Amino acid sequence: MSNNYYSSRRSNSSYQRNSYHSSPSPQRNRGGPKKENINPSRFISAAKEVDIAPYVATHSFADFEIKPMLKANIEAKGFVTPSPIQDQAIPVGLEGKDIIGVANTGTGKTIAFAIPLLNKLITSQHSKALIIAPTRELANQISAELRLLAKNCGIRDAILIGGSSMGYQLRDLRQKPRVVIGTPGRIKDHIERKTLDIANFNIVVLDEVDQMLDMGFVGDMRTILGLMPVQRQSFFFTATIDNKVNDLIRDFSKDPITISVKTGNTTDTVEQNIVMYDSRNQKVDKLHDLLNSNEVSKVLVFDDTQRSVEKLSNELVLRGFKADAIHGGKSQGHRQRALNKFKASEISILVATDVAARGIDVSDISHVINYSTPKSYNDYVHRIGRTGRAGKRGYALTFIEK
Repeated sequence: MSNNYYSSRRSNSSYQRNSYHSSPSPQRNRGGPKKENINPSRFISAAKEVDIAPYVATHSFADFEIKPMLKANIEAKGFVTPSPIQDQAIPVGLEGKDIIGVANTGTGKTIAFAIPLLNKLITSQHSKALIIAPTRELANQISAELRLLAKNCGIRDAILIGGSSMGYQLRDLRQKPRVVIGTPGRIKDHIERKTLDIANFNIVVLDEVDQMLDMGFVGDMRTILGLMPVQRQSFFFTATIDNKVNDLIRDFSKDPITISVKTGNTTDTVEQNIVMYDSRNQKVDKLHDLLNSNEVSKVLVFDDTQRSVEKLSNELVLRGFKADAIHGGKSQGHRQRALNKFKASEISILVATDVAARGIDVSDISHVINYSTPKSYNDYVHRIGRTGRAGKRGYALTFIEK
């Protein structure tokens, strides 16, 4: 967006706040749950200058006492100095202790648990690990990282996610993988089918715990953890700690070590504002104009339903934009191809539902556009947290009907 656009929107903020002194009427997704009443003024906030002191690591990757083959793979990836969460969590994990890792998204949490996990699997041939992630995309991302680190170590894995072939999953499970990565619902599905027995899995990782709880997976997660051995090593990684997260960790961990390296709030580096529109036709035209702005480089657009996401993506393509869509109705192959194109900048616009976009880790998203308002303020924070990464300024715009 142009500087003039943002300046004019900020100058009108007081007017917009006054116009919405009472909350708007609740909205419903078609066939979905009622949305929270969120005063539009909460979508207006200037970005803050976040001054993060340089972190001085106390270790290098070469310092960690791990198996030579694992160390060789780490060196091959060019890893030298660990990130804060890696620097502090890896030594504790190698000692076999339970860990609560609190860190911003995109800070290298996968490596923080992968190195202790893989070292234990190499050291103890009877060990097995279960890794639970909120989305298919994050599960695939974790698998890709682990496979690079575990190269030539003889450790098989299986990915259990929706939208991919059940036949392939059953084949992989018959090969007795020592690492199983998946989403809560699909893992529970395999347990109920008796195609997965986790009674002898002695390592568990819950990545993005807060997101999984927000998505309603608390029952599935408790069921899964309750079926695992009491004597195990547990890793809990989360961006936020609240009562729900605390309750789960308290019930399913033993004397955990808390490592918190979180810096600032997710929204601190994001310039937030609203876009007013009168009608549906004007709404898509305003989106068109915004996407044509010079400052827009890579945009994540949120809409409510699978149907609306597909329709909007098609409309943008017809208007000449390089766009694609991801939602729960797409096959996993299509979702992954669309995400890969977005990461590689082959497309500049990705239209998504909330569920599909959770766990997306793309570092250079310049703008998040809420074409529909989120169901809750927590969902809003998750959405706009896709931009403004690594101290860079991001932009978030929320469409509000007059």
